[in-house]
Amino acid sequence: MLEKYKYHIWLHVTVLIFGLTGILGKLITTNSYLLVWYRVGIALGALLLYFFFTKHSLKIERKTLYKILLTGIIIAVHWITFFEAIKQSNVSVALVCFSSGTLFTSLIEPLYFKRRIKPYELIFGVLIMVGLYFIFNFEFQYIVGIVLSLISAALSSWFTVLNGIYIKNTSSKTITFYELLGAFLIISIYLSAQTKFDYSSFLIPIEDLKWLLILGILCTAFAFLMSTEVMKVISPYTVTISVNLEPIYSIILALIIWPESETMTYGFYMGTIIVIATIFLNAMFKKKATL
Repeated sequence: MLEKYKYHIWLHVTVLIFGLTGILGKLITTNSYLLVWYRVGIALGALLLYFFFTKHSLKIERKTLYKILLTGIIIAVHWITFFEAIKQSNVSVALVCFSSGTLFTSLIEPLYFKRRIKPYELIFGVLIMVGLYFIFNFEFQYIVGIVLSLISAALSSWFTVLNGIYIKNTSSKTITFYELLGAFLIISIYLSAQTKFDYSSFLIPIEDLKWLLILGILCTAFAFLMSTEVMKVISPYTVTISVNLEPIYSIILALIIWPESETMTYGFYMGTIIVIATIFLNAMFKKKATL
């Protein structure tokens, strides 16, 4: 039984770890660009150390390498918009709006996997958008954070689908490393240009370092590796909709840590209930389809 469902178990362990990301993003005071730069840099260092001890080869075809590096750019922009969404609103709003990734994936995945769009996936995507309407309608003061979170969700869906293709011919470890490398390079170039090569601008408060280490090693290197690995047997759509459980963990933690700023209106919680209910409905439909 454990062997049969091990990839699903790992997926949900990974989602639980992803749930810490929003909390850490709130705790870290560094701006979004530097936050992501340190996050990716720490993750790359952790992976290189892991590969050294496990003697994992990073050899890859040049054509595949270019594709994965370019995907890293998508990931970089996804993370920057995600953390900026948190800073422009709060953890709860950013994470629930991020759940719109299900709708984006239901449209993107069939294009790449050359299959018909499943009606119920579109319906579930629309249901999640209805949930977002409640949030948007009642939390209008967070419009910038909402828009940034929606952009982040679309980009997340895009690279998740791409990883579903890459994993067929390339190991998850290799994919993770080169995607993070691509993200690190593009952010380094941007920050260097923005600061006019004044590297003193890269300095961060020492109290941010402990949170960045957790974010880089646990929530990036490990979690990103596992989220790619599970797509050997689980579709990108199911991975994306499972990741929508992330708000449950993050919002509960956020309410405990910041009860004043994280307390929302009736409309927000109505939208959240719709989003979470849709996740479980999808699981039921997937189970029936495999019977």
